[in-house]
Amino acid sequence: MLGSSKKIPHPRSTKYDEAEEDFATPSPKRQKRGLSDFVKKTASPQKGRREAVPDSDDDGEEIVYDGEASKARQTDIETALPPIQTDQEAIEAYEASRAAGELDIDGRLDQRKWERGKSSIYVDAFNLALETVLDEESHLFDEGEHDVFTKWRGLSYEAQYLYVRLFLRKTSSWHRVSRLGYHSDIADLPQAVLDLQVTHELPSTSSQVQDNPGELEAPEDASLGDRYCFADRSEDCIKDLEEASSLLLLDELKAIAKDAKVQGKNKKELLRALRRASGKQTGLGFASLRRSDTDDSTVSVGSEADDEAREERISRRENRDKHFVDKIMAETGPCIRLSLPTLKLFERVHLVFYRSTEWTEKSLTTIILARIARWNFPSYIVSRSANIFPSRALLLEFEASVRTQFRVDNILEFSGTPTTDTLQTVLEIFEQVYPRWKVLLAEEQHKEDSIYSTGEGAYLRRLSPAWVYTRIIHKGAYVLGKFKHHAREHEVLVELLNQKLFHAARRGDWYQRKALLEEHYMHLHLPSPPDCKDIEAKKKHWKRIALRTCEIGLEDQLTHLIHHHDLQKRTVKLEKSLKVPKRAQHDFGHVRLTKPLERTFTGVQIVRPPSLSRQNSGQNATPNAKPMPNRSTKTIWIDPAFEHSPPKLEKVEDELTDDTKPPLLKRKSSAPSLIGECSVELMCLSHYRALGYKGYHSEGRLLRTLFAHLFHDILYLYIPNVFQTAYQTCPLDLHTDAFYPSRISEINARLNELSNGDAGTILERCYAEHGEKKTCIVGLDWTYEPSDLAEICQSFPPAALATVMKVMAQEYAQRGGGVPDLFLWKPRKSKHEDGDGEGYEGEVMFAEVKSENDRLSDTQRMWIDVLSGAGVRVELCHAVAGEVRMQG
Repeated sequence: MLGSSKKIPHPRSTKYDEAEEDFATPSPKRQKRGLSDFVKKTASPQKGRREAVPDSDDDGEEIVYDGEASKARQTDIETALPPIQTDQEAIEAYEASRAAGELDIDGRLDQRKWERGKSSIYVDAFNLALETVLDEESHLFDEGEHDVFTKWRGLSYEAQYLYVRLFLRKTSSWHRVSRLGYHSDIADLPQAVLDLQVTHELPSTSSQVQDNPGELEAPEDASLGDRYCFADRSEDCIKDLEEASSLLLLDELKAIAKDAKVQGKNKKELLRALRRASGKQTGLGFASLRRSDTDDSTVSVGSEADDEAREERISRRENRDKHFVDKIMAETGPCIRLSLPTLKLFERVHLVFYRSTEWTEKSLTTIILARIARWNFPSYIVSRSANIFPSRALLLEFEASVRTQFRVDNILEFSGTPTTDTLQTVLEIFEQVYPRWKVLLAEEQHKEDSIYSTGEGAYLRRLSPAWVYTRIIHKGAYVLGKFKHHAREHEVLVELLNQKLFHAARRGDWYQRKALLEEHYMHLHLPSPPDCKDIEAKKKHWKRIALRTCEIGLEDQLTHLIHHHDLQKRTVKLEKSLKVPKRAQHDFGHVRLTKPLERTFTGVQIVRPPSLSRQNSGQNATPNAKPMPNRSTKTIWIDPAFEHSPPKLEKVEDELTDDTKPPLLKRKSSAPSLIGECSVELMCLSHYRALGYKGYHSEGRLLRTLFAHLFHDILYLYIPNVFQTAYQTCPLDLHTDAFYPSRISEINARLNELSNGDAGTILERCYAEHGEKKTCIVGLDWTYEPSDLAEICQSFPPAALATVMKVMAQEYAQRGGGVPDLFLWKPRKSKHEDGDGEGYEGEVMFAEVKSENDRLSDTQRMWIDVLSGAGVRVELCHAVAGEVRMQG
């Protein structure tokens, strides 16, 4: 039950969970979770202050986010904005225009005086978030916190710039002032540092630290206290050798270690040796130490003398540590660290602004760059509600619930195989959260019944503590099953299914697990009717209940389509076990899965000489170094269309190079390529074209384009809170499981239209409204030919198209991957178009291309199941090298 794609565990009869105390290791390949789960992808739990003191060797001026990491941390706002260039060039262009007075990013910031060289996109974005939150949701902050915001506005631009750049580093770690850089933006860096380190008195406040279910204790520095500052001074805070020594560069550490006469092979060993030396040395030239203060002279008889000796030894140790600390700080110079209470306050501001616990440098700047981009956006009503968090207490509880959820995830997913003790900890958290979850469920249901219009609260609820608690309860039910507490697990599953407000995407999982428990275990734990005298009668009774659970799950509109197949299989199994008459059994023949057909294409493969590995290149190369094979999984082939009828060389440059036609060889200076070189997918696509198919190597792009065309008006329906800027390509909830329930009536109506064959009409309507302006609509690739899309809509079986679009609507974010590589179709032909006087219906087919040693992933299998169940033909296309040509 840890993921929506995970299979339901089997009973003991199938050797599930054979050992009572042994727990299976979680699969290393877990389904990617949306950011809405609010789980920080980290391998270790957070501990108190976020004091990840960086290795000074790596203390660079900027943070560089690689593509995958940045993608994994996208906020809902980022996913809704168009693909904006956020590189340094775009930022510099913005700041130049801003300094020249050409841009006005927001009316609320007009009163600030912008001067050339005194404007930064980082400060603009930070202040935009703060001003927006204070204008609309200031009730979430108390008097003391408003005083912090007032002092922030009074800071100089350079101090604000320095704070924001350190804020984006996402850790409360020490930074050397001498190594901060930013000289092009901060003329007087020491003064900016001093401005941030000024201590301010905090006025009295009425708010208090609150207790939250599941938390061990309130986090350190949860409140501002009597005084605060924006940044800490190293002179006031660094007193410990452990912390001070971590600031040293390797060369600096070697020099100090040499002076202290200690040795080590690397930085870790040198640090350990230095700390050990500090504890052992009896004197380092301190004026305060005397010869009589040695261990031998201070030991005396009696407990009082022992205490005095112990205190003197501790004092000497502190003096010796101070000697090293002073020496290290003299080497590093002044350091600065963002003060944790104010840092957490500004993090809370960003949580409220972005409606997410995650943000990055990219998310901070994208919203502003989207405003100045020359794009055409759809027409929709912008609505930013001020009641996302009705009260400060609920906002703080939401933050606490995320921390508690992280504790649970760290035990179950990030720390290897859970032990009995750690699982017991999860159960304790579950029991603490459970009563509060029930209270919040009742409150949210009351809001749904009396306050919200249909679907209005769906996105709001994602930022409720109850949303996070529901996920914790879901995890707790899993642990109950591991401990064989099946009666309680069944009770929790019933409660999860009785509510329809939170985590609708998991309902299929809950139905499956509930049916399994009823089939195998509930006759042992729950009462049966009086007429069930023996164990077999009780088993039969509960199997009937399990069958009914499967039926309800299949009838539930909120059960996602990807779970239907497993529920149908269990239904058929239970009907056979209960000996239900054939005429009364369910017939799932219309969605019966068929194995994909297999086809083999033979082609010419190109093999280049293996390149030297990185460790064998450059200065590290040796005369006897052996070349390492290229680890890339991409293979190179010759396009059969070029092989059989090669074009004239002078016409090659005029050919199209996109995926829609056989691609030309991309010429590289390092390795001249052959005419007609292509990927394995495009080689197979050429073979299919020879068989009369049209097609694209599109994977999920074409399905997303079809979805955008066919649901363009539903995407931009007015739903409160999902359009918070005028520059979005989609609603904020599209990539969440709140999208489908909040528009279920409109989506089902559109699916009925598609089933009736109206896809072509809807496609024409979309082109009429948006085709000329090339409007930015999520997933829509305007490079696909309208005539091709029209043919696809005519060739796609209407019921199958509706089924595929329903999967996209229910799980848009998760179902973009795993779609078979090739989308193929044969357009419909009428009798007068066909030479022999016979027309035929169109055909749509998907093909997954597999080269040698390539295997299907779970997401690919899911899509093959969905397409096969919808009656769409799917082929597994094997590429075999009939000839191998060496190049180079």
